[in-house]
Amino acid sequence: MDVLSLGIFVVDVIGRPIDTFPEKGRLMVFDEFEMHSGGCANNTAITLSKLGINVGAMGRIGTDTFGDMVLQVLDNNRVDTRAMIRDADINSPVTFVAVASDGERSFLHYMGTNSVLSEDDMNLDLIRSSKILHVAGTFVMPKLDGEPTARILRHAKDAGVTTSLDTVWDTSGNWLKTLEPCLPYIDVFLPSIEEAEQLTGLDSPPEIARFLMDYGIRTVGLKMGERGSYVRTGTDEIYVPAYEVDVVDATGAGDAYVAGFLAGIVMGWDLKRTSELASAAGAACVTAIGTTAGIKNLEETLEIIRP
Repeated sequence: MDVLSLGIFVVDVIGRPIDTFPEKGRLMVFDEFEMHSGGCANNTAITLSKLGINVGAMGRIGTDTFGDMVLQVLDNNRVDTRAMIRDADINSPVTFVAVASDGERSFLHYMGTNSVLSEDDMNLDLIRSSKILHVAGTFVMPKLDGEPTARILRHAKDAGVTTSLDTVWDTSGNWLKTLEPCLPYIDVFLPSIEEAEQLTGLDSPPEIARFLMDYGIRTVGLKMGERGSYVRTGTDEIYVPAYEVDVVDATGAGDAYVAGFLAGIVMGWDLKRTSELASAAGAACVTAIGTTAGIKNLEETLEIIRP
C-alpha cells in the first residue's frame, strides 16, 4: 500500500448559501443541500485514489446509516477499508457545513466515533506495510492525540515508513502542548498557516518552518489559501501560487492539497512539481460542492497547472 490515511471520518451535511444564522425561534431558507462523506482522513484517501495512488483508510465509524455511507463511498473510490472499525455503541460523526456566498465555511460538529478512536484500534501490520502513514485530524481525536499518536508515528518510522500529519483547529487551545510529543516523529507536516501560527506563536512562513524543522521534521508545507503555499525542506524552499479557478465550495481543499503532496512523494517527484500538484489538487477541490466531488484524475488535475 502506498499511503495509509489514519484519522477522522465524517458525514458532511452541506447547506449553501448561508451567510448568517437565524435568531432563536426563527426560520431561514437556503437554496442547496447535499450530503457527502468527509473528514480529513476520508478526503485525503479518496483524493489520493482519484490521483492513481494505492491507498487505505484507518478509523472508526458507527453501524448507523451514516457509517454505511462512509464505507460505501470509500469502496466506490477503490480505497482499502480493511482497517475501518464499526462501532455499535456510538453514532458516526457528522458535520454541518454552512457555505457562504463567497465559498467560505462555518462548521457545527458532532464527534461521535472519532471521540473514542484509540491506539488499541490501530492495525500495526497494515501500518508497517505502507510506504506512507498519514495522520489526519489531530486535535479532534481526544483518545489518540498527543502521546498515543507519537507512539504510532514512532512505530511507523522504526519500520521505515514515511510519516505525515495534518491538523485541524484546536478548540482547546493546547496546540503545542498536545502536538509536541509527535513532532520528532513526523517527516512531512502540512498544516494551514493559521494553525501553524497558533502552534508556533510565529507569523512568518520561513520562521514557522525553521521552528518546526528544529524538531526533526524534514518537510514543512504551509497551506495559505488564496496566497498559495510555502514549502521548505532542509535544502530548498518554494512558494507556490494558488491557481485561479471558479470557487464553489472550499470544503476539503486543505485535505486535497495534502493528497496531492503525498501523491507527488509516492511518484518520486521533485519538490517543485510535488508542491504544484498539491496546489492543483486543492484548486480542483473547490470547483464543486463537497470535499472530493471536484477532484479529477491525475492528468486532468495537472491541466490546472499548465497555462
